[in-house]
Amino acid sequence: MPVGEPQPPPGEILQQPRNKRKRVQMKRIPKVEDEECAKDDNKTMKKNMKVFFKTFLKVIHILTFLFFFICSLDILSSAFQLVAGKLAADIFFDGSILLNPIAASMVGLLVTVLVQSSSICTSIIVSLVSSSVLTVYSAIPMVMGANVGSAITNTLVALMYAGDREVFGRVFTGATIHDLFNWMTLIVLLPLELITDFLFQITESITTSFKIQADDDAPELLKILTGLITDFIIQLDKKVITEIAAGSEAAKNKSLIKIWCKTFSNVTLSNITVPSPENCTSSIRCWTEGNMTWTLRKIIFKQNITKCTHIFVNTSLSDTVVGFILLPVSLLILGASLLSFIRVLNHELKGPVAAMIKKYINIEFPYPFTWLAGYLAILVGAVLTLIVQSSSVFTSIIAPLYGIGMINLQRAYALTLGSNIGTTSTAILVALASPRNTLQDSLQIALCHFFFNIVGVILWYPIPFMRLPIHFAKKLGETTATYRWFSIVYLVIGFFLGPLMVFCFSIVSRTVLIYAGLPLFFLPFVIVYLHAFNIFHLFPLWMSSLKPWDDLITSIMVRCQWCGQTISQKCKNSKLNKFISRRLRPQSNETTDQIKTTDPEP
Repeated sequence: MPVGEPQPPPGEILQQPRNKRKRVQMKRIPKVEDEECAKDDNKTMKKNMKVFFKTFLKVIHILTFLFFFICSLDILSSAFQLVAGKLAADIFFDGSILLNPIAASMVGLLVTVLVQSSSICTSIIVSLVSSSVLTVYSAIPMVMGANVGSAITNTLVALMYAGDREVFGRVFTGATIHDLFNWMTLIVLLPLELITDFLFQITESITTSFKIQADDDAPELLKILTGLITDFIIQLDKKVITEIAAGSEAAKNKSLIKIWCKTFSNVTLSNITVPSPENCTSSIRCWTEGNMTWTLRKIIFKQNITKCTHIFVNTSLSDTVVGFILLPVSLLILGASLLSFIRVLNHELKGPVAAMIKKYINIEFPYPFTWLAGYLAILVGAVLTLIVQSSSVFTSIIAPLYGIGMINLQRAYALTLGSNIGTTSTAILVALASPRNTLQDSLQIALCHFFFNIVGVILWYPIPFMRLPIHFAKKLGETTATYRWFSIVYLVIGFFLGPLMVFCFSIVSRTVLIYAGLPLFFLPFVIVYLHAFNIFHLFPLWMSSLKPWDDLITSIMVRCQWCGQTISQKCKNSKLNKFISRRLRPQSNETTDQIKTTDPEP
């Protein structure tokens, strides 16, 4: 204590005087902290804004490439319809073939492959039933075949990844799940339907017990979204295919390219004479006056109002030529947009974003509700396909997502099954637009399509060890990753040569079908049995392994490459090429001399 200051009384504590300077500092410290906190908040806000805008741009990039991918699929489908649409309709019209159920199923498959759309094929089938050209019983196998043919689109998309073996094997696995599920369901349910008619009986009881009234077609959301581009490139009159399938001779001379987008139709009744009462359109609308027999006939007056605005509206080219023009263009857009879409996903969706997406897409519920996640994925796949009205687009996106590891195979399988169920909505909407007198039959065949996929899900999903399409698809993906040429062999045999052989055997005679078709029917089961019990080593190497075939194909490709190089070298050294080079060389020298003489000197 300093000298001179008074001493405090005993028992009391001397309080030190407060330092004013310290008090001032205590007041300033919170202000400095507030400023630093404000700066940190501004930095955090700017950082969050940058992250938000970067994420927004990433989403815009992804949606843009996805939009062009969907547009390319629409144009590709239009191109196939222009090339082979009338041929497919002629196949439908051959009623003698369609009476054979096995041939009818292969017709449905091949027509779907030709037009690249199961929705169009099933819509044609429903329209034929609605117009009484086909019966429900004969149309059921065709619907089954159309369901199998719809899987070719995502298999074609998987071929775009053949450059990277590992990714190609995974993408091909995700794509062929759809193929194998549809094929296995057809192999099981088609014989069962021929023996028991269970689909016919179930759908008939449903349609007779409910009174359902007709309605108009619902708009396709996918067409609304992509119409801005696809309607500018090409528009098709799909009623022409239905009319040809129904047997209209006048429709065969019509073009599928739509010219008038808005028309006005007026239906009037007119009195006409017919040779006899048997030629009347209806017994009610028929009467005789003396020696004349009169009847009422509908006369349709059609007036064209607004012309379409797409590129080919005034073309003089045939449908086939326009189809072959659009085919490479659509394939180019398809490949570019798909590769760009996957590249953006690979580059941008990494780290925490990818982890979050994987977490929520591949989510598993806690025990004992772990089984619920798969059925929820089936529901999501069905709803999304119902919205976009295209299972090809949906399944073509699922396979690449599995290929880059965004979703697991179990989830991809469940989404694919849901998409298979959702695509049946198109046929139901077409059936609801049928006339009242054929509404029940049209709705019955549409429900057959629906229950075919429902029974397939019941067969190949609830019991885990019965999910055979997953195991077969894994094996197929491993094989194609090792031998990439096998994907082409699988595609050609599974969707072209195989169905065509079965079709030919079925229309020749029943004896040929039994002796040649039954071994082909049991061949997949025999292969699975031999592989399960490891008996392949007893067979020769060319029967138990693809390695000899791979060596043969590799040697052929090397020889073809050598031949190509030899031909190009001979073309370079040919007399014509030397003559052309001599003719061009003096001309080039003269032009350079002229340029030198005309240039001003510095």
